[in-house]
Amino acid sequence: MPNPEEILNRNIALLSQKTEAESSIIPDNSEQWPSVDTLQEIVRLAKVVMFPDFFGSLAGSHVRSYHIGVNMDALFTLLKKQIDEEKALAFIDRLPELKRILYTDVKAMHDNDPAVESYGEVIFCYPVIEAMIHYRIAHELHGMGIPVVPRIITEMAHSKTGIDIHPGARIGEYFSIDHGTGVVIGETCIIGNHVTLYQGVTLGAKNFRYDEKGCPIDEPRHPIIEDNVTIYSNSSILGRITVGHDSIIGGNIWLTHDVAPYSRIVQGGTQDGKKSI
Repeated sequence: MPNPEEILNRNIALLSQKTEAESSIIPDNSEQWPSVDTLQEIVRLAKVVMFPDFFGSLAGSHVRSYHIGVNMDALFTLLKKQIDEEKALAFIDRLPELKRILYTDVKAMHDNDPAVESYGEVIFCYPVIEAMIHYRIAHELHGMGIPVVPRIITEMAHSKTGIDIHPGARIGEYFSIDHGTGVVIGETCIIGNHVTLYQGVTLGAKNFRYDEKGCPIDEPRHPIIEDNVTIYSNSSILGRITVGHDSIIGGNIWLTHDVAPYSRIVQGGTQDGKKSI
């Protein structure tokens, strides 16, 4: 029978050696990667601070500032360890504006779905709110030039909701996604105000260029969606094209060209005098 201690010790020694592949990925031992568990707690605390009546435990308005203060202090303590104190303070300074914008997302989802009975139902039950809380937090951190952390935060929401939003995307106010599963929004997307997407929508790249080393070039390659646009389920909008304001894109559309404002793009036939694809 093999000696368990010998096998364990041999493999501990082998796994303790840094391989060539590891060295090429992590050349500097001083680099500290983020803690996923800590980032999960940071998002939870941010939710409590911005939605205290839903995710906090408030007994009345006279204790509101106390509970928010306790959670804010905990949020700052964790955040400054993951990034740095100056950027953590800059993020804290953005929380009131993040809260304002997130409540426009709640209102958009409430107003766009007749099945909704209350704002609380939207906040607790609709995956778009979970996805947008993560995205809007991550987008602020991404804008500060913080690496890795924003991607981890949006991927947390992706794994929970099926909604994949890159933190670099720019999304306006009153944004809603109905159902949400399978929605993909690429890094260089620009989305205006009062935009609604349905499940399975992809706002992606049609193709991209490579540099002399064969690496993809990070440049604008995703769609621009102007104000008051609705895109129905399973449509793919690809490349650096513009969908003009007040347009409707029907379901199961493959779109790779600009769309004029007030257009109606549907499968087969015409609608509202606009030609379909």
